[in-house]
Parts: sequence; structure tokens; C-alpha cells
Amino acid sequence: MSDAITNESVASPRAVARDLFSATIGSVCCCYTGQPLDTIKVRMQTNPLLYPSVVPSISSIFKQEGVLAFWKGAVPTALGMAAENCMAFGVNEALKRAFPNDLDASAASGPPSMAKPFCMGALTGCCSALVLLPSEVLKAKLQVVVGDSVTARQTWNKMYASRGMRSLFVGLDAQLARDSAFYAVFFGSYELSCYMFRTYAPSMPEELNFFVSGGLAGVFGWCVAMPLDVPKTNVQSRYDTKVIGSYLPELVSIARVRGISGLYSGLMPTVIRAFPANAALFLGVEMGKRAFDNLF
Repeated sequence: MSDAITNESVASPRAVARDLFSATIGSVCCCYTGQPLDTIKVRMQTNPLLYPSVVPSISSIFKQEGVLAFWKGAVPTALGMAAENCMAFGVNEALKRAFPNDLDASAASGPPSMAKPFCMGALTGCCSALVLLPSEVLKAKLQVVVGDSVTARQTWNKMYASRGMRSLFVGLDAQLARDSAFYAVFFGSYELSCYMFRTYAPSMPEELNFFVSGGLAGVFGWCVAMPLDVPKTNVQSRYDTKVIGSYLPELVSIARVRGISGLYSGLMPTVIRAFPANAALFLGVEMGKRAFDNLF
């Protein structure tokens, strides 16, 4: 939300460096805050009979695999998340610089346009999906392994033996569908929440505004994207799916077998995770911007 570099060009080296620096800090905060509940979500989505709800899933994973199992896939997740958020926040901030709000017009006519952040978010999602896809595929396959200690390298070797380099891009259509919907709501609702808090709770500290607005953005984004995420996870966790073409049949299959509610498997741990993880993400990003401005 900082306007420190609003007047710089879209691809200004300083502006780009600032975007990457702040996104990386936010990614680290987000990853290690939210990874345990993300693992629970994936288990519930791919094996709902064994992991029917949050509390039994936590108990089962802890008893069978120990506490570190909740951070399975954390390394590829952290790397992928840093790449994803550098892309997402980089593209989103570049779009803000390319299409800035007319401050004079906004002041005269009321609140700034809220349609623009949602549209920019959807475009951001399409870009970030292309960066995130390989790490999402690897993470999904690691997280569904029960009991055994399987490394990312072993999983990659199995993927490569099965489909070659194409195995890193299975579910491309699924990734695009989920991420465009998620980021439209994610960035749009963040801007809206920040504006609402500044307008109706002007005494709220900016840091608290960033934290609460970021958490709400994550919750709203996942509530919208979850029906698109469940079939995506199922497609990417298997070894017999295609780059494009497996997603819609999987979505229809889940809806027929489990009902519409099956498309919301894992919603509870996702929402529980979404608030603290994305609150940490946005707070880290905004504080990263401040730190960058102070240092450079």
C-alpha cells in the first residue's frame, strides 16, 4: 500500500528490486506460518476417508509420523512460494504503476475504483500460475505420502521416469483456473479492506491494518477458489494425469462421487491457515517495503 515509488516507471530497477525484496520476506513469513495446515488440507482432499476432518487429521499425522510431518514439502513450498510471490506481487505492483489511480478524481468522486484491483489480481494469477506450477506438482505428491520418508529428489526421479519434463506441468489448466480466481479476490479484497479500515477506523495502526486486511484477503480468496483447488490437488498428486485435459473430468468426478460438498474438502484447515499465513504475508511485504526504503 506504500506510495513511495508510485511515480517511478513500471520496470524501474529500484522498484522491481523493492518488489522482489518485500515479496521474499513476506513469503518466508507465510510459508512457515501456514505449512502445517496446508499439509492437513492436502491429506483431507486426497484421502477424505482416512482424514475426514481437522482434529482427527492432526491426531493421525502426529501419532503416525511425528510433528515434522506437518512441514513435509516445506522446502519446495518455500522456494515455490518465494518465486510465486515475487511474480505475483511484482506483477501486481507493476500493474499499479502502469495504471495508477487518479488521486484528484478519486478525491472528488469518492472512493477509488475497486474493479481495477480485482481485474489486476486475475491477470496476476495467470502469470503466477506459470511460475508456481512445478513446485505445486512436487509439493502435492510429497504431501500425500503417508508414513514413509520420501525426499523431494526421490519424488522428482519418479516423476521424471513417468512423464519426463512434462510431469512438472500436469494440471496447467487447473492451476490457471484456481490462481486467476484466487488472486482476483485476494488482491481486490485486500485493497478494499485497507480502504475500509482507513475510512471507518482511522485510529487503527497501519501495521494492524496490513495484518487484518491480509488475513481477510486470504480467507475470502480461498473461499472462492476452494472448489477449483480440490480437483487441482487430485490431478497434481497423481502420476497418470495430463498437462491439460485431466482437470474438468476430475472436477465432474468429484462432484458426482462426493457431491458438491466434496469440492470444499479441506476448506476448514485452509480457512484456519489462510488468516494467519496471509496476515503474515502482507505484513511481511509491507514491512519489507519500509525496510527497503529505509536502507536504499
